[in-house]
Amino acid sequence: MEIYLDNSATTIVCPEAAEAAMQAMTDNYGNPSALHSNGVRAKQLLEQSRQKVAAVLGALPEEVLFSPSGTIANNTAVIAAVNMRRRRGSRIVTSSVEHPSVARVMDQLEAKGYDIVRLKPKLNGAVDPEEIMNAVNEKTILVSLMYVNNETGAINPVEYARKAIKAAHSVALVHVDAIQAFGKMSVKPRRIGADFLSISGHKIHAPKGVGALYVKKGLIPPCHIYGGGQENGLFSGTENMPAIAGFGAACEVLPDPLTSQREMKKLRRRLLTKLSKIPTILINSPSDALPNIINMSILGMPSQVLVNFFSERGICISAGSACKKGHRSEVLTQLGYTPIRIDSAIRVSLSRYTTEEDIDRFVEVAIEASNKLRYREF
Repeated sequence: MEIYLDNSATTIVCPEAAEAAMQAMTDNYGNPSALHSNGVRAKQLLEQSRQKVAAVLGALPEEVLFSPSGTIANNTAVIAAVNMRRRRGSRIVTSSVEHPSVARVMDQLEAKGYDIVRLKPKLNGAVDPEEIMNAVNEKTILVSLMYVNNETGAINPVEYARKAIKAAHSVALVHVDAIQAFGKMSVKPRRIGADFLSISGHKIHAPKGVGALYVKKGLIPPCHIYGGGQENGLFSGTENMPAIAGFGAACEVLPDPLTSQREMKKLRRRLLTKLSKIPTILINSPSDALPNIINMSILGMPSQVLVNFFSERGICISAGSACKKGHRSEVLTQLGYTPIRIDSAIRVSLSRYTTEEDIDRFVEVAIEASNKLRYREF
């Protein structure tokens, strides 16, 4: 039986989400923009799903806009924020370990002349709050930080973005990439001072093909995708109703984040305790990381070889982020790890469906992999 430990890449669709998606495909299949009864029912489903997502965020339903993915939500937030504030300055504060859906947009903005300040993480993988405070000045127009790092699980102090903006008397907007955090910890955009906040369905047991962007009430971001004007004009195009319905259903059955984290911490502790006496296995995630994500290196074997080794034994893990496409991890590089350690890194990511038996079997295979290596000092 397959053991799935790659939940930061995607998750199995939960039964409630699958049922909701199927119903939207076979029963309530109308276009929400249509004015006939079938369309009206679809529109009602759309708004009910929006309310369910908004409830988890502690947001107003009208502040939640559905996007085709988390990547598109991130791109849209950054571009919209810059366009809204471009006449007030040119500085953008972010980190050097953002997801590519933010990092590559920053590269493009830098090429256009914007002053991109990329804060380097501390040894624990998170950005220093003091550096956020020091980086923001009156010319800053955007602070964009990820809540939880997708490779290491490090938790950033994103609430300091708003504090820094106030201290600098800046008009900057705040964007938080909460795609890995949402559903695993309490994510409340108002509490952390976010103007924009991105989330994704397939990270929380909803179908792929749907994300959402929180836009603080009162903001009117300009669109850069033109069409029928759906989702307040930010994401034109007929809504992916099966995925949206599944997203709403998945949100409705999310466990309490505190309870969920307690369970994840127990599984993480079990895994780390069993691996702690193996000298060739090093843990790259910080001790205070989100417990769902454990990045480690099994020294002496390349990451992709390890992924294949585990896969042959029925265990699915990843060689870091699923978005890296085989490139050396920028995140682990920024943390100062040696190339050998980086090149033998793997990511294990848990979900509420992960069991102690899954952890124990992973440990068995990790020990097997370690024993098959020629031990070298690194």
